Amino acid sequence: MESPAPSIKVENWLRGEPLTSFEPGKVCIVEFWATWCGPCVDGMPHLIQLQEKYKDNGVEIVGVAASEDAPTADEARSTLDAWLTEKFPNLNYRIAFDSTGEMDKLWMEPSFSYGVPTSFVVDRDGHIAFIGHPTQLDEVLPKVLNGSWRTSDQAKSADTERIAEGETIAREQALTKPIYDKLRPAMEAEDWKTALSAIEEGIALIPDKLNFRVSHVDLLLHRMRDMQAGLPVMRQFVRDAIDRKSEGWMYWALYQLFAPGFDYSGFPSAERFAMGEELSKHIVALPQDGGSKFLSYPVVAQYYHESGNKDRAIELLEQTLKALEGPEPVSDDLKQHLLPELLQALANYKGEKVCYGALCVAPQEDFPKR
Repeated sequence: MESPAPSIKVENWLRGEPLTSFEPGKVCIVEFWATWCGPCVDGMPHLIQLQEKYKDNGVEIVGVAASEDAPTADEARSTLDAWLTEKFPNLNYRIAFDSTGEMDKLWMEPSFSYGVPTSFVVDRDGHIAFIGHPTQLDEVLPKVLNGSWRTSDQAKSADTERIAEGETIAREQALTKPIYDKLRPAMEAEDWKTALSAIEEGIALIPDKLNFRVSHVDLLLHRMRDMQAGLPVMRQFVRDAIDRKSEGWMYWALYQLFAPGFDYSGFPSAERFAMGEELSKHIVALPQDGGSKFLSYPVVAQYYHESGNKDRAIELLEQTLKALEGPEPVSDDLKQHLLPELLQALANYKGEKVCYGALCVAPQEDFPKR
């Protein structure tokens, strides 16, 4: 905050006229986003509203797509252009495309910003007034416009906290990069011994990193099928997940025990179901903060179905479907990702066709009856 705004160096302007410099007297919001990012897409109507609301106050919004996922820059650009035409034909703010990494080097990396969406507000004098999540713009932007934000204790405190968090992420990334550099090629080559060595090295460095803990269990139980080494690791993972009261940790522990597609034939059945019961009980008992519990319910339902409580499994899946249209509705992209498997499980459990809007799914013929 208060640094001079970096320049905008992009490959293409897909919507709106190119912005070559920040005009004195105007306020510019530079938002880094991506089409694969659910919160980014969900927030675009809000940015459209902000642009309309503040256009007479000299506010300009620039969306910077610098993280598109495609084999080549040309494919990324053409796919993004088509996506914008389909999803937001009446977009009222500029969209820039960059695949060179230049915008990340100029804006994201120096500010310790590591994820999208991230909004930068450039003040009327060409200096950074705010860096953060776009949901904060409703509160921050009026204060930027009247000149009170940058000098406020609230702004300075928020920026200090943001930088501290960013530095923590930077330190962790520096530690984990060598681990992932070993792990990825080993996993691709199915060299489980080397992969296990890399994961155990990572856990020694950062014992509480969830990705490492999940990979540790997955390697031992599902890739190497080493029950002697894997069961103690699984037990500890379950205990830590419950002690943390963390939905994410408990979900991934339960997923390792009851995800469809894994072979559990070598797993002690009584212990597997005992772990599943305890994890499911704790997940369902969690408060409904943020409406995210529905993400865990399908695997909880899988546990209940396998344990013989078909009605409870059906009830949880139906609750999940209702949550998709709840007070905090899910993005269309996430919904499209979730719905097919969710409806297939519900149809299988009920033994009959189920529908959600225009999408209908019949039970699988080879699904075992319980």
